[in-house]
Amino acid sequence: MTNVKIFFSVIAVLIVGTVATAILRSSETPPGPGKYDAFAQCLKDKGALFYGAFWCPHCQAQKKFFGSSEKLLPYVECSTPNGNAQTQICIDKGITGYPTWEFADGTRLNGEIPLTQLSEKTSCELPI
Repeated sequence: MTNVKIFFSVIAVLIVGTVATAILRSSETPPGPGKYDAFAQCLKDKGALFYGAFWCPHCQAQKKFFGSSEKLLPYVECSTPNGNAQTQICIDKGITGYPTWEFADGTRLNGEIPLTQLSEKTSCELPI
């Protein structure tokens, strides 16, 4: 009988610990500004657009270059929610592959573009 009590006590402690951890994590303060916030904002201000699709692994990799600053990217989703078709804006723009970066001068770059190349193309300063 004592082993059963110990077993249930251990289970209870694990449950309480899991709940406490979840509560503490949910109350953490959100992270501050991202390292590339100003860079992403500059890309947008300079008229750069990033066309991609949610299911595209190269688009996900491109977004990861920006870390938490991803939310500021001038991003255009080209896939319909079911992933089976392209949105009208991307059809009208003639976007045929992802990721595609389009710049104010009308030029485009396709694929995962290094931040240094985006900086050179737009004259946006990269943080050190």
